[in-house]
Amino acid sequence: MKWTTKDMPDQSGRQAIVTGANTGIGFETAKALAAAGAEVTLACRSERKGQDAVARILEEHPTAKVSLGSLDLSDLSSVRTFAVEYRVDHQHLDLLINNAGVMIPPESKTKQGFELQFGVNHLAHFALTGLLLDLLRATPGARVVTVSSAAHRMGKLDFDDFNFFERGYKPWEAYGQSKLANLLFAFQLQRRFETERVGSISVAAHPGWTGTDLQRNAWYIRALNLFFAMSPAQGALPTLRAATAPEVKGGEYYGPHGFREMRGYPVKVGTSDDARNEEDGARLWQVSEEMTAVSYARPAA
Repeated sequence: MKWTTKDMPDQSGRQAIVTGANTGIGFETAKALAAAGAEVTLACRSERKGQDAVARILEEHPTAKVSLGSLDLSDLSSVRTFAVEYRVDHQHLDLLINNAGVMIPPESKTKQGFELQFGVNHLAHFALTGLLLDLLRATPGARVVTVSSAAHRMGKLDFDDFNFFERGYKPWEAYGQSKLANLLFAFQLQRRFETERVGSISVAAHPGWTGTDLQRNAWYIRALNLFFAMSPAQGALPTLRAATAPEVKGGEYYGPHGFREMRGYPVKVGTSDDARNEEDGARLWQVSEEMTAVSYARPAA
């Protein structure tokens, strides 16, 4: 089955947040959801680029319900501010698309001092999801979609040195670790939903080889994009299927169907054994709560 946006159910009445929605697969995800009737908040770091993205969606879909939210995932205080402001105007949340990310940047730190890829790709989305958790719990059928990568297969967690302070910064190792953390988080969140008997589900997706601004620090990948990369619109399809298709179940992972999951239409795909390690998932969860100071515990009755 060649699943495309034509297969998306009507999204009217649904509230959605897409992080990193001003460019790449985030933009295409937000545009497709808005075109299907969802009310979409584009959560972006750059106000100028975010406003331009909103304008581009409205130019193509004049009746779309889209708005801009300020979110800098490299600063946990910005994550908290975004969540507070979103909750002022919204009583429910149907779709949280944890899409934004960074890939093999020069050695950098977040505002709180975490290695940038681990901090942005994992910790900030962990915090954002936790800070919006009551809205998700209160929304029947809510979904959290976390965007990972085939690079999770090369990822290894170093619980003693997540931030590469001791072993020395290695860009690809840090990227793989962050993408593995994305999957461990997504699957552990699903286990918690099931334990709490919450009607929400947590799923994951990856875009295969898609040409986007994410690759700005990898000139050799950009050079090969002309021959191998899919368009951002095609690369967004696994996220969109995970977010909207009725048959999707919690704990599933979607990616392209082609060779090595680099290209093609979205299907359910497999993961590394490490990504399904429940012990590591629980341990990472505890560490993430400590690092972000965000607790997922239910309030006392």
